[in-house]
Amino acid sequence: MTTVQRELIGRAPRVSPDTRARVAELHAAKELARRGPSDRATRAQHAKGKLTARERIDLLLDPGSFAEMEPLRRHRAVGFGIEERRPHTDGVITGWGTVEGRTVFVYAHDFRIFGGALGEAHAEKIHKTMDMAIAAGAPLVSLNDGAGARIQEGVSALAGYGGIFQRNVRASGVIPQISVILGPCAGGAAYSPALTDFVFMVRGTSQMFITGPDVVKAVTGEDVTQERLGGADVHAELSGVSHFVYEDEPTCLSEVRYLLSLLPSNNQQDPPFAPCTAAADRRGEALLGLVPAEGRLPYDMRRVIEEIVDHGDFLEVHERWAPNILCGLARLGGQVVGIVANQPIALAGVLDIKASEKAARFVRMCDAFNIPLLSLVDVPGFLPGVDQEHGGVIRHGAKLLYAFCEATVPRVQLILRKAYGGAYIVMDSRSIGTDLSYAWPTNEIAVMGAEGAANVIFRKQIAEAADPETVRARMVKDYRSELMHPYYAAERGLVDDVIDPAETRSVLVRAFRMLRTKHAEQPSRKHANTPL
Repeated sequence: MTTVQRELIGRAPRVSPDTRARVAELHAAKELARRGPSDRATRAQHAKGKLTARERIDLLLDPGSFAEMEPLRRHRAVGFGIEERRPHTDGVITGWGTVEGRTVFVYAHDFRIFGGALGEAHAEKIHKTMDMAIAAGAPLVSLNDGAGARIQEGVSALAGYGGIFQRNVRASGVIPQISVILGPCAGGAAYSPALTDFVFMVRGTSQMFITGPDVVKAVTGEDVTQERLGGADVHAELSGVSHFVYEDEPTCLSEVRYLLSLLPSNNQQDPPFAPCTAAADRRGEALLGLVPAEGRLPYDMRRVIEEIVDHGDFLEVHERWAPNILCGLARLGGQVVGIVANQPIALAGVLDIKASEKAARFVRMCDAFNIPLLSLVDVPGFLPGVDQEHGGVIRHGAKLLYAFCEATVPRVQLILRKAYGGAYIVMDSRSIGTDLSYAWPTNEIAVMGAEGAANVIFRKQIAEAADPETVRARMVKDYRSELMHPYYAAERGLVDDVIDPAETRSVLVRAFRMLRTKHAEQPSRKHANTPL
């Protein structure tokens, strides 16, 4: 031991009884903050079928990994009696931990304190958490269970929401943002989840709306419950606000963990690679029977996807909204890919307003987070109709077209059967920049179906024929044989290869492996002006 070390030890302060007492006070204060306002409040939360904020965090994060920030924070507001209630945490638990060993930031509203309502101190804690998540380049998960702005704090509460929204936008495309709705999320509070990448809800306990049932009834006379106005099923099937819906909180939070395992921590990283035990060159003989050669016969595209991807695992996004198109995440040879696929069992797989919006946002999310894109095409066109045209199918379809054209990640297209008209182009064709395009020998790529094309091109001949139906049938056959045979596009270089369906998995795995080092430059600009 050196002389310096002896001197330092000699000067080391002794722990006085007063210091021990203060440490005991610290532990008591933190234990009080950890337990929450009261056992009665906890029982009331459980009676609603809901977990407490800390129980939710424990399910989300790896055991023992949570590091809490500002557990002793209190509000400074006065007026209307609020100064007499100053609980620790101020109704929101903030901090970070890990999910499968990777850092994740989290904040969770504590409904037991002020109903989870947001005040100035509450908002500042969330702002700090968001700022740190952006700075650290780590995902942010919000566990929402709050009654909106804290009325007693007036405009300070509203300004707190503004700070959250501004940070949501700043983090967009930089770090994954996931909102989990586990109770009420009303008024201004609903806008933050709408700005994030994914929204999870739990059936029966989650509600989101801008104006509640009382306001709706006062203004419109409509009598509606919270569940019918903004419940999980409403947002999963009608509004498209919710991407995932589950029956209970543990299942929901488990699926949030699974989603995080498929996403990179930030936009400077690639998604996590998972070694695949399934052979990359495994033949998929089942594919030969899954897709009928007759273009009008329906089939479930999910079964095709499950046959192609690693272990059949496909995390579908927006499963119940716009079901005529499938979007989701899977792995091919261990590499995460985003899949956009027409669904022939729903509206024959046509593109319409909702399908275009759904797929466009998914494509942009994948591009933002370096997730390669696979398009599985079996599309008869855009849905015709006055409602679609008046509803803006042109501008909504343009959103999907724009998203694919803008994407710089590896992109592969596979045409299974029909690929007609503008919908063929929009579904990531070679002409808009897909890196590789493959087709099965059952493909039909054309401006429209043979029947419709013959009726247009040979209208006069058919009308003047003694036997119009015989002439029409011959013209349809001629058009199909000349312009819709499976090798027409391949002969013109618009399809890279026509492949055996059983070899689809091996072809796609090799393609994405080759494209892993793809680099694409974007033009210099402040930002693009995307379709409305």
